[in-house]
This record gives sequence, structure tokens and C-alpha cells, in this order.
Amino acid sequence: MAITMADISKLRTMTGAGMMDCKNALTESNGDFDKAVELIRKRGQAIAAKRSDREASEGCVLAGSKDGFAAIIALKCETDFVAKNADFVALTQSILDKALEAKPSTLADLSALSLNGQKISDLVAERSGITGEKMELDFYETVSGASTVFYIHPGNKLATIVAFAEANVDFQVARDVAMQAAAMNPISLDRNSVPADVIAKELEIGKEKAREEGKPENMLDKIAEGRLNKFYQESTLVEQAFIKDNKITVAHYLKQNNATATAFKRITLNME
Repeated sequence: MAITMADISKLRTMTGAGMMDCKNALTESNGDFDKAVELIRKRGQAIAAKRSDREASEGCVLAGSKDGFAAIIALKCETDFVAKNADFVALTQSILDKALEAKPSTLADLSALSLNGQKISDLVAERSGITGEKMELDFYETVSGASTVFYIHPGNKLATIVAFAEANVDFQVARDVAMQAAAMNPISLDRNSVPADVIAKELEIGKEKAREEGKPENMLDKIAEGRLNKFYQESTLVEQAFIKDNKITVAHYLKQNNATATAFKRITLNME
């Protein structure tokens, strides 16, 4: 059976594969589109497996919110060229949309969901084979509350989501808090949610610095506590100086606007 340019273009539209890959698949399948699609998928998965030891340091980070639920996902690849490709961004968006619809609890649960008749993990592997780059769905975070907001920093490399106790939080106020989390990279919402091991480490650092400064041994604990308070002010979201008015804290800004932040997540590429 003769393979026409129209056939090749049709298969390329269906799969996103390269022209030569489409031509070869149609030739091998004798013009059967279903078989050709399956051939491309299998070859894509095989290529993805071969690329598994490569480093995926670029990608697309997107976030969204719906009905009191917000999510961030990061789909990673090897190069910025692929990360900015419209098809790659569209795939990331479609996975995010599925997450907002199904509200899976974990990254593994998200990867196992069906999208366009395929498991998301298989779709990612297939796209990896088409581009020839390693791809992986690397991060997935969620928050829930009476209301939620999201912020995506220009360039799709960083995103934040925030949950609130109130359902009617002013959008600009909520967005300001999400932008604060993006810009200032707090480690937790408030001092009560800072991990115990982080607190212990900061206290030890504070004592060691005071010791190096020649402070009396019996004063080290008190000095370390004072430095821990400064750490809270710099590193917890609600105690940070508000980026739009550094005369007040985020907590004060929230109180002024009758809002209570209850959780946040921040994802950027190459997090550990």
C-alpha cells in the first residue's frame, strides 16, 4: 500500500511523532493507523527506557485550583527547548487538569490515572520516546481548604498553592500570599509547623556561633533562642515581612483582610 504525505501528516497529528517515524510506522503496518500508533508507542517506551539514566533537569511546573483543592505538578525533561515546546506544556496541563478532577493523594496515584485512554505514566514514556529525551513526572503537591489559590511564576519553572480557612478570601489578597511564598521560599507556614529536626539544628548553629563569638557558656541557650526567633521571622510564611509592605508581617496582612492561611506548597525545578 502506498503511503501518502496526507497519511503521514495524519499520523503525526495523532501521535506527535516525527515525520520519518510516522512514515516508517505506516510502512511497517501496511497503512493500518491503529497498528502504526501502537508501533510508535512501543518504540517510544523503548527509547524512554534507554534514557532512564539521563538527568532531567529542565521541565514545566504548573499549578491550578478547583473547589477548595489545589495542586502543583512538575513534568521534567532534559532541555529547555523541549520544556518550552507547546505539546510538552499541553501534556503537563492535561495531567494537572486530571489531578484537579480526580484529586489523587500521591504522585504514584496520579501516574496510574487514565488520560485519553492511557495511564499517565505511559503517556509520559511515549512522549519521551517521541522527543528522544528523558521525561518524568517528578513532583506532585496538593492543599485543601475552604478556598485555595495558585500562582505560576513566568517561565513555568516555579509555582505555589495556598489554602485558606475562609471561603470568601479576596482574590488579590490570596494571590499576594501565594506570590510571597514564591518569592521568599519559606520552609513552613508558621513556627509551630517547623520540623523538630530543623529547630534542633538551628539551636545548635546559634549556640556554636555564640560560642565562636566568645559568649559565656551559661548564656548560649538564651542567645540561641533569640536567633531561633529571628529564623522564624525570616523562614516561616506568616512571620515574614510582607513583600508589598515590609512594615508589616504576612500574618498582619492576613488579619487586616480577614483571612487565615492554613497550608501552602512551593515547587521549583531541581528540588531535593
